[in-house]
Amino acid sequence: MTGRRVAITGVEVLAPGGIGTKAFWDLLTEGRTATRLITFFDPTPFRSRVAAEIDFIAEDHGLSPQEVRRMDRAAQFAVVAAHGAVADSGVDLAQVDPYRLGVTVGTAVGATVGLDREYRVVSDGGRLQLVDQAYAVPHLYNYLVPSSFAAEVAWRVGAQGPTTVVSTGCTSGIDSVGYAADLIREGAVDIMVAGSTDAPISPITMACFDAIKATTPRCDDPGTASRPFDGTRNGFVIGEGAAVFVLEELDRAMARGANLYGEIAGYATRSNAYHMTGLRPDGVEMAEAIRVALQEARMNIDEIDYINAHGSGTRQNDRHETEAFKRSLGDHAYRTPVSSIKSMVGHSLGAIGSIEIAASILAMEHGVVPPTANLHTPDPHCDLDYVPVTARSHATDAVLTVGSGFGGFQSAMVLARPDRRKP
Repeated sequence: MTGRRVAITGVEVLAPGGIGTKAFWDLLTEGRTATRLITFFDPTPFRSRVAAEIDFIAEDHGLSPQEVRRMDRAAQFAVVAAHGAVADSGVDLAQVDPYRLGVTVGTAVGATVGLDREYRVVSDGGRLQLVDQAYAVPHLYNYLVPSSFAAEVAWRVGAQGPTTVVSTGCTSGIDSVGYAADLIREGAVDIMVAGSTDAPISPITMACFDAIKATTPRCDDPGTASRPFDGTRNGFVIGEGAAVFVLEELDRAMARGANLYGEIAGYATRSNAYHMTGLRPDGVEMAEAIRVALQEARMNIDEIDYINAHGSGTRQNDRHETEAFKRSLGDHAYRTPVSSIKSMVGHSLGAIGSIEIAASILAMEHGVVPPTANLHTPDPHCDLDYVPVTARSHATDAVLTVGSGFGGFQSAMVLARPDRRKP
C-alpha cells in the first residue's frame, strides 16, 4: 500500500420510495417506509408477499429502447446511478487517463429479473422441458454473466482500468467499495466508479427465501413489515436498488476543489467458516472485521459517532451483530446511536451495503442519524440505542457501517470526515 487516502466525491442512489439521493435522504429522515405488497407479479402463491419496490421507468432516465432491451433491470440501475454519481462529483472524465479510471460493481444475484422472465418465455411458461432458444432475447448471455454489469458501467464512463464485479452475497455492496478503495490506495488507479446494484424481486427469489422462511409473512400490514431489532420481527423484506460513488485519491480531489462527502478510512472483511445461513451468536467474526477496519483507519473505538447496522430484521442477525458491537466497541457501544435503514427501504441483497454507505455519509453531512422505523417493542437481547421511529440530530464525524451475508461473510467499513482522521 502507498498510504494514499481515498475520498468519496460523488454519490447517486436509486432506492424504494424515491429515485435520487435527495429523495432517498428525505425518506430516511422522515422515517417513512417504502415497503408494500408486491406489484411486479402476482404474489398470491407465496408465503411472503411484501417487498420494497422502485417505481422506475428506464427511458425517463435517458436509456434508449435498445439499452433497455440489452440490460437487465439491475444493470439499468447501475448505469443510471453511475451517471448520477459522476455528475454529482463534478469530475471531467474526459480529462482523466482512462487507464487510471476503474469500475467495481457489487451484486448478489445478478440478472435475476431478466433470467426469470426469459426462462418463462423460452419454456413457454414452464410447459417445455426442452426450451426453445429461438424465443430468447438476443442479449440473453448478458443476463447470465454478472460481469456484464461492470462492463456496462465501464462503457458509460469510459473506464479502461480495472473493471470488476464483486459478488459476496449481502456484503457485496460494502466489499465492492472497499475493493475499489484498496485499488486507489495501492496506486493502481486514481479514480474509481464503485457501488452495487440488485433487482431481485421476482418469483424465483421469493420462492427461494420462502423455502428457508427468511422473509416476513406479515402481509396484512406491509408498511410495518420490516422491524429490525423489534421483539415482534419475523423476517426481512426483500428490496431492490443501487448506489454508486465516485472515489478519488484525496489529494487529487482536494486539488480540484471537489466536495468531500467523507473518507473511506478503514475496511475489512471476514468469514465465519461456519454455516451457509447460520451465525455464531457471539458475533466474533463481525467483531474482528470491525477491529481491523478501525485499526486500518487508525481510530479509537470512542471516535465512532454512529453505527449503520446491517439490521435485517431476523432474530438471528439482530442479536448476532448486537453482540459484535459490544465485543468490538465495549462500553462505547451503549453510548453510540445504532440504526437500520432496512426498516424503510427493505433488504436489496447485494445493493444494500452501498445504499447504507450512502446513508452513512449523508448522516455525516447533515448531522442527522436516520431512525429504525417500526421499532416499538424492543427485544431485550438487543439493548443498544437503536434510534427508534424518529430521526435524531447528532453531530457525526465518523461512522461504522457493517454487513452480514449468507455464507458467513462479515464486512465493516469506517467512514470519516477527512479532517477527523489522523494523518
